[in-house]
Amino acid sequence: MSIQQEEIGRLRNARGEELAWARLPGRGPGVVFLAGFRSDMEGSKALHLRERCAATGRAFLRFDYAGHGISGGAFEEGCIGDWAEDAAHVIASLTEGPQVLVGSSMGGWIALLMARRFPERLHALVGIAAAPDFTETLMWPNFSADQQATLLREGALMLPSPYGPPVPITRRLIEDGRNHLLLGAPIPVRRPVRLVQGMRDAEVPWRVAPEIAARVEAEDARVTLVKDGDHRLARAEDLDLIWRTVEEAAG
Repeated sequence: MSIQQEEIGRLRNARGEELAWARLPGRGPGVVFLAGFRSDMEGSKALHLRERCAATGRAFLRFDYAGHGISGGAFEEGCIGDWAEDAAHVIASLTEGPQVLVGSSMGGWIALLMARRFPERLHALVGIAAAPDFTETLMWPNFSADQQATLLREGALMLPSPYGPPVPITRRLIEDGRNHLLLGAPIPVRRPVRLVQGMRDAEVPWRVAPEIAARVEAEDARVTLVKDGDHRLARAEDLDLIWRTVEEAAG
């Protein structure tokens, strides 16, 4: 198999927005990549996994949530619940059999939600700087009183981003996130869980990964800490570690 065999297409979600996707045929369990907040399926991790899956003949799927990448919809109109529904629709429509869900940052939250939703389809879960509950634990409490008041009064707040233009954070994003919180109770994921986390991550504290491992019901849960790793984990050695983790999880 080669990357040239990758199929591309668009799939309409329940809200009428077109979701862009790309997949490689191959053997199972397949690998599904779930991108992060404001990220997309053209990022270095998604493309590295595509290359490695192509080289080893494994099925692979990547896609853009609504409002991300080349999918339709506006980013500021979306929320965790919407993007989780997008993921569920794409997985149900475009994959067969057991899957290894690989979630980066926000994608780790969505991967955990998908694992809970499709337990019979989950082969394993790999989190890369996984950030469940980030709207409630990492965003809201770190806003100043003035920012919180602006968000509640005006419905949106523009936050500076180290990765590009300011990011619109909406009241709906924060309030909807509260409907999908996971870390306050056991997480009913019983298949193998692998978590790769940089200890110099400025966005997601490294201690989140052991907390996820403690919360999932799976006994086979392992955390790999990269002492000099940042949030992106996009260096060549990071990408190789991620692939080895996925390959081991896929069996």
